[in-house]
Amino acid sequence: MIRLGTRGSLLATTQSGWIADRLREAHGVEVELVEISTLGDRSSAPLEQIGGTGVFVAAVREALLEGRVDLAVHSLKDLPTAPAEGLTLAAVPQREDPRDVLIARDGLTLGELPRGARVGTGSPRRISQLNALGLGIETAPLRGNVDTRIGKVTSGDLDAIVLARAGLLRLGRADEATEILDPIQMLPAPGQGALACECRADDDATTALLAVLDDPDTRAAVTAERTLLATLEAGCTAPVGALADVVWGDDGDELWLRAVVGDPSGAPVIRRSAVGAPAEAAALGRRLAQEMLADGADQLMGSATTA
Repeated sequence: MIRLGTRGSLLATTQSGWIADRLREAHGVEVELVEISTLGDRSSAPLEQIGGTGVFVAAVREALLEGRVDLAVHSLKDLPTAPAEGLTLAAVPQREDPRDVLIARDGLTLGELPRGARVGTGSPRRISQLNALGLGIETAPLRGNVDTRIGKVTSGDLDAIVLARAGLLRLGRADEATEILDPIQMLPAPGQGALACECRADDDATTALLAVLDDPDTRAAVTAERTLLATLEAGCTAPVGALADVVWGDDGDELWLRAVVGDPSGAPVIRRSAVGAPAEAAALGRRLAQEMLADGADQLMGSATTA
């Protein structure tokens, strides 16, 4: 019996159930989901007020280190970039669509929203990029599960909300989106759409079981994105977006990384991109981050923090 630690939300248990099914299919093992309450689930306060990075994973990691579960499944975008002592990222399965979507009243798209429309999101990354578009919309704080967030639109409290498409796809609710946002407008959070399978570093048996789930292209992409985030010394609540893709180039596979650092006001915004080899994903992320720091990304993030 493999005990899989997961948050208790419908999205978290759906994601973890998908991993459990893959392990059953690949190895014929029994997998039990163990639900764990996290600080991020218990509090409705803005993430930056309750600790930001790690609030959705700390309790699950604690259960893993204490041996109460054998592996943990996280949304990779929630995982701190710093290594966790005693744990290993054993598998990063093939990524779901990393893009953000809009769910708006009356089937509207972002460009069709009237000036002054209220768009719900608690993400500084999304706020900065929405405001940078100059559409005259207002952003409003938003926390809670998918049902709670969508309910803010159906009830009329908000004109629209922005969510990750991956979560809607996993819940079978993708058709509720009124627009898929192009990464040119809205770069996702580093690691968005990907799952992280962690186990204890000394648990060779579980590490071996998870190896079959690892997708090399996804791991290369998220490694570049998360290395950029770490080099910028920014957490998951920082106004940083990044997206890497493995594409076919003249000399074979190439890794294309795009990134943005913004400010809640919407201006200025630093956007940069770089291309490298998938095998050098970490170096690519560091290089692009260093270029952005040379352009003033640290001052921009600092102003966002103190705003």
